[in-house]
Amino acid sequence: MVKNELRQLLEDVKNNRVEISDALNKLKHLPYEDLGFAVVDHHRALRKGFPEVIFCQGKTVEQVAQIFNKLCQGTRSILGTRASREAYGAVKEIYPDAEYHELAGTIVVRRGEEPPQKGNILIMSAGTADLPVAEEAFVTAEIMGNHVKSCYDVGVAGIHRLLDKLELIRWAHVIIVVAGMEGALASVVGGLADQPIVAVPTSVGYGASFNGLSALLCMLNSCASGVSVVNIDNGFGAAAMANAITRLLERTEA
Repeated sequence: MVKNELRQLLEDVKNNRVEISDALNKLKHLPYEDLGFAVVDHHRALRKGFPEVIFCQGKTVEQVAQIFNKLCQGTRSILGTRASREAYGAVKEIYPDAEYHELAGTIVVRRGEEPPQKGNILIMSAGTADLPVAEEAFVTAEIMGNHVKSCYDVGVAGIHRLLDKLELIRWAHVIIVVAGMEGALASVVGGLADQPIVAVPTSVGYGASFNGLSALLCMLNSCASGVSVVNIDNGFGAAAMANAITRLLERTEA
C-alpha cells in the first residue's frame, strides 16, 4: 500500500464511503503477508517510497508470478529484477500489460498514475558489454519516478567521447557510472562532476579482472571525491541509492 492509497482509504472511512469492516479487510495484510515460500512486505512503499522489488533469480516461475500477483494489487507499480523470459511469461498470463526488458532482465507492471519525476539521473557506461547492468539501473531509476537519460560506451580508452558529454553531465542531479575492466571511468567522471556519483563495477573483463573485483577495488580507491560504490553488477542497488538522493530534492521543494 502506497501513501496515497492509505490516505484515500482513511478519507473514505471518514466520509462514510467505506465501511470500517471493509477498510479492515484492505489493511489486514499490513505490514506483510506470509505465502509460505516468501513473506511479502506490503508496508515497504510507506516506509521507503517504493514497493518491494522482486529479485527473481533463484525463484521458480510460479513463485515469481505469485509474488507479483500479491504485490500488484492496488495502485502500485511493481518491478522484478534478474528475471528470465520464462518468469515474464508466467507474470504476463496474470497481467497482460506486463513489460519485459530483456537486456536489463527486468519485469515491470505499471499501476496507478505515473509518479512525478523528482530528479534527473544520468546512467553512464564505459562499454557496450556493461549495458545489461546499466539498463537495469535505467529501468529501476525510471520506474521509481525519475527523469533518466543514458550515455553509453564512453570509456577512458577513447576519453574524447566522454568530454563531448559535459553538457549532459551538468544536467544530472545524480550520475550512475557503470564500468568493468579496471573501472577507471568512475574516477574520471568524479573529477569532472560536482554531483554525487554512484559507481557500479561490472564483471566484464579478462582474467585478472577477477569477475569485477578489479573494478570494485579501483572504484573504492578512487581519488575523486563524491564517489560511492555498490556491489559488482548491482545496477538496481545503484539506482535505488540515486533515487534516495533525488527524494531529498522532492522534500526540499515541498
